[in-house]
Amino acid sequence: MAERTRSCEFFFPTIVPSRLSPPPLTCIVLVVYSTISLSLSLVFPGARGRRAGERSRGGGRPRPLPEPYLASPPLRGLLARARPGRGDATVLCIGSNRIEGTFVKMGVYLSTPKTEKLSEDGENDKLKFGLSSMQGWRATMEDAHSALLDLDNDTSFFGVFDGHGGRVVAKFCAKYLHREVLRSEAYSAGDLGTAAHKAFFRMDEMMRGQRGWRELQALGDKINQISGMIEGLIWSPRGSDSNDQHDDWAFEEGPHSDFAGPTCGSTACVAIVRNNQLVVANAGDSRCVISRNGQAYNLSRDHKPELEAERERILKAGGYIQMGRVNGTINLSRAIGDIEFKQNKFLSPDKQMLTANPDINTVELCDDDDFLVLACDGIWDCMSSQQLVDFIHEHINTESSLSAVCERVLDRCLAPSTLGGEGCDNMTMILVQFKKPVSQNKNASPAEQSAANKQPTGDTQWSEIHVTEESSS
Repeated sequence: MAERTRSCEFFFPTIVPSRLSPPPLTCIVLVVYSTISLSLSLVFPGARGRRAGERSRGGGRPRPLPEPYLASPPLRGLLARARPGRGDATVLCIGSNRIEGTFVKMGVYLSTPKTEKLSEDGENDKLKFGLSSMQGWRATMEDAHSALLDLDNDTSFFGVFDGHGGRVVAKFCAKYLHREVLRSEAYSAGDLGTAAHKAFFRMDEMMRGQRGWRELQALGDKINQISGMIEGLIWSPRGSDSNDQHDDWAFEEGPHSDFAGPTCGSTACVAIVRNNQLVVANAGDSRCVISRNGQAYNLSRDHKPELEAERERILKAGGYIQMGRVNGTINLSRAIGDIEFKQNKFLSPDKQMLTANPDINTVELCDDDDFLVLACDGIWDCMSSQQLVDFIHEHINTESSLSAVCERVLDRCLAPSTLGGEGCDNMTMILVQFKKPVSQNKNASPAEQSAANKQPTGDTQWSEIHVTEESSS
């Protein structure tokens, strides 16, 4: 998980004059909606913050807060009363349409880890997979995943999404990214790499506007779900229409039509398997590794601000790097979401200081390929790529299922305490086993065969195995 100040976001209603003229019944619902939201806000009457007008964000500098833009005077008064207090337990950040509660002294760890695991297994005639995820020591679970053996008749899709600052972007990607890949024209033409590339950028587009705001609300906490549901009934006659409406999201009317996007974000690492072809798309520090004859080969690159290409882009976009963090805040250089880092209107999305632009790798599978692993950095912080491959080989034939192997890995990585830091993160892992040998590409040139048999010189390097790279750093 990208290290970033954790925040719990509560979106309050912004009832503003609109071109729409709601009928009397809608006006009644609006009044009820405001009353409910005000009541929910009373959960935090004793919240105390730092010096008024400041906010804290992992390593960043305090910045002035804009005045709350809320139509309800009682609610404005409640927020104003919450600002002047002092305290070291929480920091209340009052933005234009939200309150962010950030844990400071209490930290982001639980007193005891949550070791319950969400596990799943599946198989078809080509592949077999198992996955497991665990909250661990973290106060919240912000990982999400996708595992679809049959995206279509010939294609499988797997993805891990490691959220930071909240879980909604990771859950949004798990719900929608594969759908955007599937509905892409490039996908229909057989260009899986381009389809995945466009889908990553599409996530940022879809999370904007009224529809994006409402969908994120539905994926958040129960309070936010109620708020989003009520607003959907008021402002959108379509309510929760089918997913065929994606392209109309930005044009849905409502008080959040100008919503720029979420301030939280997520990594995304996905693998698409079609016959002998494997396409890996990655943005962030989640990782995809393949085992070939027992050797670990990294099929993705961890996107950190210290990398030369990443650093150059960040500086050109007007950002800076402080203690390994973009603008002193986030220790990733690529992610979906995090709209505050993508505000330079003179630059394209792939040139922003933080970008959703994924590296795309295309790999030709061969008979020597054993299995594929996708995991969030909660795993890679504790084990190198080769260590994980060795551990899987040790247990894959003795465990009853692939998910049981994943569970063993999670238990192996879980720290006994939070003193060391490593092993305290959310953990998610997907293990994909090639069920039967895949024929090698007989038309490969000697140079390509040599690349296919190339041995890695270290776990930290980005090893290539018959890879066609389509990265646009």
